Amino acid sequence: MWDWISKLSQLRQQGTPAVLVTVSQVSGSAPREIGAKMIVLEKGKFFGTIGGGRLEELALQDAQKTFTAGKAQSIRYPLGAKTGQCCGGVVELLMEVMNTGPLLYIFGAGHVGQAVCRTFVGTPFQIHVIDEREEWVNSDQIPPEVIRHHCPSGEWDDFVKEAIWDDQRVYVAILTHRHDLDQEICSKLLNHPRRFLGMIGSSSKWSRIQERLLQKGATQSDLNQVRCPMGLSIGGKAPQEIAISLAAEVLSIHYGTNHKH
Repeated sequence: MWDWISKLSQLRQQGTPAVLVTVSQVSGSAPREIGAKMIVLEKGKFFGTIGGGRLEELALQDAQKTFTAGKAQSIRYPLGAKTGQCCGGVVELLMEVMNTGPLLYIFGAGHVGQAVCRTFVGTPFQIHVIDEREEWVNSDQIPPEVIRHHCPSGEWDDFVKEAIWDDQRVYVAILTHRHDLDQEICSKLLNHPRRFLGMIGSSSKWSRIQERLLQKGATQSDLNQVRCPMGLSIGGKAPQEIAISLAAEVLSIHYGTNHKH
């Protein structure tokens, strides 16, 4: 049995969508036993095997359809003419979609970033926190469910290049310990697909940053997509209150409910 758990964990850390294919039932002769697994990525790349040959080709095709459907399905394959096999048995495959939920990238692991991490635990979001300060990103105030990324100064680009970007799945909150770093990260992300891009700060901070980004070539249309101040207006300024206001806004967008700023 190959180490599919480690591979699935690696893909989860990366936020990479996958379909887990498992031999769930076998009747008669079959090329693999119950429990054999294969992990299929979008565009056909796969790991492991559920038997090879035409059966596996059909399974790969159906796994791609499972991506489109977005939900688990169970499919029976008689091992006859259609599969090019003469075993005479029947194989049933369970196909489960993994890692297609929403992603939250939190740039900044300070007091507010930590509060945001804690607030989103228990929601559908896979939470990533990114910071150049190793002692902050490894703080015990961040729940173990959160995926941590230590990006030493100058290496933010590495995370941005490797991260998943999607205009339906990805939400971003920028709240680092420096205004110039907030501006730098915001500038880098303007052209990356995402569903929400928010930044902590006052209206005056955002006005100054907008002026600088416009001078650097950003368009007003790009900047209008940024929520700053981010979060619903609830009046509180404590880290946990800011986290709650951000969570309320992001969750309302995710679920498509009406909300007022």
